Amino acid sequence: MALPNFIIIGAMKSATSTLHDQLAAQPGIFMTEPKEPNFFSNDEIWARGMGWYEGLFEGAAPDDIRGESSTHYTKLPTYPHTIERMSAHVPHAKLIYMTRDPIDRLISHYMHGWLEHTIEGDINDAIHRYPELVAYGRYDMQLAPFIAAYGRDAILVIDFNDIVNRPQETLEKVCGFISYQGEPKWVAGLTRRNVSSERLRDSRLRDHIVFNPLVSVMRETFVPRSLRNWIKGFWQMKDKPKLTEESIAWLRTQFDES
Repeated sequence: MALPNFIIIGAMKSATSTLHDQLAAQPGIFMTEPKEPNFFSNDEIWARGMGWYEGLFEGAAPDDIRGESSTHYTKLPTYPHTIERMSAHVPHAKLIYMTRDPIDRLISHYMHGWLEHTIEGDINDAIHRYPELVAYGRYDMQLAPFIAAYGRDAILVIDFNDIVNRPQETLEKVCGFISYQGEPKWVAGLTRRNVSSERLRDSRLRDHIVFNPLVSVMRETFVPRSLRNWIKGFWQMKDKPKLTEESIAWLRTQFDES
């Protein structure tokens, strides 16, 4: 059975995509594409069966270390069956959990949700209307069932700032944890994924027009790049949302309780 030796289980908006891509760039490490299969969390994907999940790893060489990354695995209470499914089918997998200052993570999560139309309104109102903004940043609460099922020694916690400030050292730490026998090398210049400030807000009508082949040619030929970038701005959140001091104080109490 081709199953993962390790899984990056979250947290959302904490550089999991960066770590996934860096591990995929190492010889002898196989990472799934899509990056986030969400097999053990999402009911509709779980229904595809273990054969489908094993198929994600068919491209791995026999001696490869196999991994996947799904931030849905640490999104309680949204996906309540994740841990029972994981512990039953991949009980020996090593787990990597990435954290970030919970308020910074929340702001990035809010921007992500705004782009996908799953979160609306001002951020100071949204933190009360969308409980997942807070819940997904309560790291102790999210990790507790994994610690109970896998034990602390099977879980490596990596901080977002370590990826930013000490990338090579952090990659070596991760590779040591998953028993990688090669010499890990941080690859500079990999394409960044999921950068909220650079993405466009979802719009089916816009995409239908913009990605029409004829329109694409005319746009590239006749519309100056500066004008194209200005128009893109209507679907981007360039300015970082601002939390009030009252909201920050409230959030700190929520995260301190986790």
